[in-house]
Formats: sequence, C-alpha cells, structure tokens
Amino acid sequence: MTNRIVSGIQPTGRMHLGNWMGAVSNWVSLQSTHQPVLFVANLHALTGAPQLAEDMRYTTRQLVYDLLSCGIDPNRSILFCQSDVPAHSELHLILSMVTPIPWLERVPSYKDKRDALGEEWNHYGFLGYPVLQAADILLYHPTGVPVGKDQLPHLELTREIARRFNHRYGPILCEPVDMVTETPVLPGLDGRKMSKSYQNTIPITATQSEVETLVKRMVTDPNRVRKTDCGTPEQCPVFAYHQQFSTPEACQDVAHACRTASIGCVACKTQCAAALNRYLHPIRERAHTVTNQTIDEVLAAGRIQANQLASYTMDKVKQVIGFS
Repeated sequence: MTNRIVSGIQPTGRMHLGNWMGAVSNWVSLQSTHQPVLFVANLHALTGAPQLAEDMRYTTRQLVYDLLSCGIDPNRSILFCQSDVPAHSELHLILSMVTPIPWLERVPSYKDKRDALGEEWNHYGFLGYPVLQAADILLYHPTGVPVGKDQLPHLELTREIARRFNHRYGPILCEPVDMVTETPVLPGLDGRKMSKSYQNTIPITATQSEVETLVKRMVTDPNRVRKTDCGTPEQCPVFAYHQQFSTPEACQDVAHACRTASIGCVACKTQCAAALNRYLHPIRERAHTVTNQTIDEVLAAGRIQANQLASYTMDKVKQVIGFS
C-alpha cells in the first residue's frame, strides 16, 4: 500500500505563518516519503460564520494558491476541494448512523465552543463535525494522519467510529495511525495565538513591505516601557520570531542586547522583519509561477484522483451494508 497521509485546511482566509509552522511545512516535507492527500475543507467551513458564495470561491482558490506557493507539489500530492468528492458527504451520512451522540458531545472542541459561543453553534453540522472529519480520513486508507496533540481526541474518535462500523458490517475501514507533530508556538501580532478570528496573522505570501508593516505592529515585552529599560526576551512575542527565523548567532545577540538595553524594540523588529523576509523569499518566488490556469489544472487533476480513491472505499462500504 502507498504510504499515504490525509489532511485538510479550511478556506477561511489567507494562509498564515501559524498554518505553515503548525501543519503545511510538515506536509511539504512528507512529500519525499509519503503521498499526501490534501483537501480544501470547504464543507467544514460551513460550520463557522457564513460566507457569501463569491467569498467562498475566492478563499478556496487563494488557499490553493498559497499551498502551491509553499511547495505542495501536485506531482507528489493530491490536492482537491472536499466538495468536489461527493463520497465525503456520503460516507459522513453513513457513519453518522453508527455514531452515538454522547461520543460527539464529549469531544473537547465541541464542549469548549458550545460553552463559549452558545446558541450560535447549536446546529448538527457543528456537533457532527468529527463524523465528517472521520469520513475525510477513512475514505483514503491512510498509513498515517499528521496531527498536533490537540487533535488526538478527534483522531481517536475516528478510530472508534471505524471500529464500530467494522464490528457491525465487516472489516472495511482501516483505523488511522496518528503522526504527532511537535509544532512551535508562534504568537500573533497581539501576543495571543495566531488566528484569523483574532485578525493578528502574518499571511504566508505577504510581500516584503507587508511583513515590515505587520512586524512593526507587534506587541513586545510589556515590562519594557522605555528603550533604556532592560528587557526579558522570553516575554516578548518578537523574540519568539527571532528564535524561529533568525540564525542562532543573531538570536543570541538579540537576546543579550535586549537584556542589557543596548537595542530598542524598533531596531529589534527591523531585524526580525528582515529575517522573516529572507525565510519567506522562496515561497514568494514560487508564488510568481502560480496562475489561475495552474489552480484550475491542479484542482481538476486532484478531483479525478481523489474520486478514484474514494470510489474504491465507497464500493466496499455499499457492498457490506447491502446497497450494491
């Protein structure tokens, strides 16, 4: 069996550095040893704030543009839109018939958002989100699923659903194995977790001037009020960027200069922006080669490949439950 991994990302805006560090950079690396099956999760996007149709079309294509710019290679990966493969919705419906409601209610993300957001999230799509996620994975019989530790409960639920289906109908669905990835925590511009909902992100395809402007807005060590105050780098979000994107020598110099007040926050941010721009340069170079025609061709090819793989699974599923 092909070493296959499965993952998806919602089209809710421009892909940002948090997405890159948390998942996409790992997908790019895994292309050398696995066949990634990657999808734009536009069905999942419906569970959040509604988007106009034209916005959904734009953010979907923007996400594909970003993924190709980051190095996702359609010759080594299958990249497609979730809604272009009807089997995702079909298997989701079938799996929902074997999934007890209490299993869904105990999922941490459901409980947390339900309590925080109230009636806005009171619909089946949000409760059933993990079942659709299980269908996304089980359709492609992956050898592994790259996840962060916060996603492990979702993957364990996927295994439970697969076991329950197999027990009832026969050993058709493979229980996925987790590939836990250690990802660095990259703060947003305001010091909180980088998130589109907080509007504190740095887009992965941001121009050089955009990066410089955004880094200037970043909060710094709250205890360093004046340039002459000695700082604590570990409390400064800008230093977290130096740790990821500056050379070890430059990072060490910045930390010493901050602690001794021999560098101000403005100069520190200028160095940070320069390091980040150097890091993003290869992504920008690839972005110049991605056209609308490229996006159309990649999505068309991905749709065909994904449907072929999904049809194989659905034929087996329909056979064991008596649909064919």
